[in-house]
Amino acid sequence: MLSLFQCKRVPPTAGTPPTSAIEASKGLIQPESAASLLATPRRQKLVEHIWQRTSLSRRQFATLYLAPLERYAELVQQFPASENHHHAYPGGMLDHGLEIVAYALKLRQSYLLPAGVTPEAQAAQAEAWTAGTAYAALLHDIGKIAVDLHVEHADGSVWHPWHGPLRKPYRFRYRKEREYRLHSAATGLLYARLLDRDIFDWLSGYPDLWAALLYVLAGQYEHAGTLGELVVQADQASVAQELGGDPSRALAAPRHALQRKLLEGLRYLLKEELKLNQGGPADGWITEDALWLVSKTVSDKLRAHLLSQGVDGIPASNTAVFNVLQDHGIVQPTPDGKAIWKATVTSDAGWSHAFTFLKVSPAMIWDATDRPAPFAGRVLVDQEQAGPTSLAAALPDGPRVEGITAVPSATAPSSSAGTDTGVAALLDLLDDIAPHTESVIPACPVSEAEPTPSTGLPPQMSVAPSEDRTEPSGAHFMAWLRQSIQTRKLIINDAKALVHTVAGTAYLVSPGVFQRYAQESLQVAVLAKQEKLEAWQWVQKRFEKLGQHRKQPSGLNIWTCEVTGPRKSRRLHGYLLNSADALFCEVPPDNPYLRLIDEAAKRDNAVLGGKGNDDQG
Repeated sequence: MLSLFQCKRVPPTAGTPPTSAIEASKGLIQPESAASLLATPRRQKLVEHIWQRTSLSRRQFATLYLAPLERYAELVQQFPASENHHHAYPGGMLDHGLEIVAYALKLRQSYLLPAGVTPEAQAAQAEAWTAGTAYAALLHDIGKIAVDLHVEHADGSVWHPWHGPLRKPYRFRYRKEREYRLHSAATGLLYARLLDRDIFDWLSGYPDLWAALLYVLAGQYEHAGTLGELVVQADQASVAQELGGDPSRALAAPRHALQRKLLEGLRYLLKEELKLNQGGPADGWITEDALWLVSKTVSDKLRAHLLSQGVDGIPASNTAVFNVLQDHGIVQPTPDGKAIWKATVTSDAGWSHAFTFLKVSPAMIWDATDRPAPFAGRVLVDQEQAGPTSLAAALPDGPRVEGITAVPSATAPSSSAGTDTGVAALLDLLDDIAPHTESVIPACPVSEAEPTPSTGLPPQMSVAPSEDRTEPSGAHFMAWLRQSIQTRKLIINDAKALVHTVAGTAYLVSPGVFQRYAQESLQVAVLAKQEKLEAWQWVQKRFEKLGQHRKQPSGLNIWTCEVTGPRKSRRLHGYLLNSADALFCEVPPDNPYLRLIDEAAKRDNAVLGGKGNDDQG
């Protein structure tokens, strides 16, 4: 299979000796060779981890992996991965590139690719899919150096990455007018700078892999299947680690480019639902340099919209949503690193009110030609959050002067310090990720159109029944549940599933499944408030009134299941349906990792309140 790669590899050009990476006196950065850039202990350890995730000899690894990594290093030099977000220090792009390749290859070990073929075919294609995963991860952000950065030499001549690696001292700045979404499209300019034609010939011989790789490199992760998922998860882990976050949370985050879904959801809401720039109560206000969105209102509506579109894994709490938005750089942090801003809105007519806000760059939402006019009033940040430089962070800024300077080396973390810190810990963390498995749900015809949950509830909306709106109810919950399973908006029998098959029937995890329905149908919160209940409790009561669940001999509603995994076990509480036919045309096999525990259920329910158990989970 690797006969194409038996020829001797041409070593990269040595480049300028790395005696002085940055000539501070001239404000210029001295280009370095790939060998010099990759020579730090931390980067060497990452390269070693990448090799360990392949099944190649050192010679084969040098051709298939090390050569593209060296070309990548020579091309990105000392560029940061972002201006103000993750890996925003000299050499940050190279560090991020190595990290995401290492993470992606570790994750790839949990998958048999391509899916749906014989084990023999998977074995024959294994190394191609492993290499494709590495290339997709390495190249996913390379377009940034083509469109986000302005790079020039000492004489003022402009450098572009298609000119080849930098050979003369250079300086750079971020383009003020850059379009943040453009770098995905620009990746195509640089494929051939990193991968040679023999590699292209090899990969193009595997149609499924080739298509997925091209989709990833075009930024169309939603079409890239498992390959796109691997890159997104690895990217999230690298970003979370660098920002001091929890990589395990990033790796457990929803797949299919969550940041893309979050942005698309915000853009949709701002176009179709949210009220902006009102002289009174509104969902948000736009100033010259920021979009200020009322935090709770927008988070609730964003969650409901994404869930209604089948985006799974959206956090249930607003705090977790804020963390995700901040982790992906969609909202801008306060001076002390928090997601929530406190500010007072004052209209030109004299109306004034204090809110908690999410701060978003307008460029994340609109093109320059589509951007709404700024608010006529003021948005003034509270003094305790404004920071030492200005109390008017929310007000229009004056002209911003951007020189072309080298990034100060003092902002970069030491490459040699803490070789094992972060890298080994994160890679070890991936050992705890179990392979993703899910049950196949046979498709079945639906005799009539099933109701779609409400995705929004403007404050003025009446909760009285109407002819053009389906009201939340127990029956509507069951119809929603059936439809969500059939359309795979809800996955069954997965590690975090809300529905399992146990004892020949369906098991509904409580309160999770009721919370999910309430999150998609914001109208439930209004109805529940009238009865002084939590939204999920209101749904659970309506479900119980249907009488479609099986009670224990003692009369208890709630059943306990023990979930047994390779490293630990835990317990779930939920409802057993009388018949799985209410949800499935053909009942899938029981989840082998779950078993009912009758006695444990009795004890748990006794502690939780006795026989009724209407509101427990």
